[in-house]
Amino acid sequence: MRIFARPHQLPPRLAAAAIILNSGLDKSGADEQAAAGLHGMAAGTYPFLGRMDPVTFTRLLSRAEIALGTALLLPFVPSLLTGAALTGFAGGLLGLYLKTPGMRREGSLRPSPEGIGVSKDIWLLGIGLGLVLDELGR
Repeated sequence: MRIFARPHQLPPRLAAAAIILNSGLDKSGADEQAAAGLHGMAAGTYPFLGRMDPVTFTRLLSRAEIALGTALLLPFVPSLLTGAALTGFAGGLLGLYLKTPGMRREGSLRPSPEGIGVSKDIWLLGIGLGLVLDELGR
């Protein structure tokens, strides 16, 4: 496994890092009401999360996003590792999109107006898979 990211991997890593790091930093100051909303949406899709305290869930999610965003920014963190982590993270987001009522138009994969923000996260899945495949293909 290569240690340093190759130059052509840096633009997608930086693009994904900017969005994810910003999201994590925004969540770090979430109040109880915001935490309850985030937790409710996540627990509705992933029931095992329902046992967690909303504030604890939001704090852990924030830290995970900050860690992933930072790892993507650092060129000495292997692209195979960051790509796998990004793929898993994006898969969870797409699960929210696919399983949360109201995110998609009736009988379609096309997003409803409420689902556009989450449906756009498919680009994160593409970047993650691209990094993994690029490393495995060498």
